Amino acid sequence: MAGRIAQQRAQAQEHAQAAAGQSSAQSGVQSGVQSGCPPAAASSTPRIMPNAAEIREVKQKTHKFTRAAGRGMGGFLRPFGRVGGILWLEVTGFFFGLFAVFFAQDLWRARAGYASGPLHQRFLIAAVLTAVFAYLSISGFWRAKQK
Repeated sequence: MAGRIAQQRAQAQEHAQAAAGQSSAQSGVQSGVQSGCPPAAASSTPRIMPNAAEIREVKQKTHKFTRAAGRGMGGFLRPFGRVGGILWLEVTGFFFGLFAVFFAQDLWRARAGYASGPLHQRFLIAAVLTAVFAYLSISGFWRAKQK
């Protein structure tokens, strides 16, 4: 967009120079001859930069396009986000369930020492971890069902 604007400005300036006629070209050649510059250097066109208003217009159009594209992608991805959230809850619930089963096996092995004995501490730790992971597993599936 900025390149097109610069090209249009360059063409407009060339037309303005052509309309100014030979008088400005002749005076440029004469001043070039007087200053010691060759005529080709005196008649070269300067580099054209877009002004602030053109830059602001390009930025506004770009901002509008970016917002519209973001809204479009958001509308397209919203259903996938909902399904992805449900799937995430179910997958984490499954893995927490695996950990709960693992700790429940350890709890079953240490059941003989639940009141006293060398496995008492191991039994308590396995019981707490089984309860925590079972809760996380059940709550993950429950929240997935609520969505």
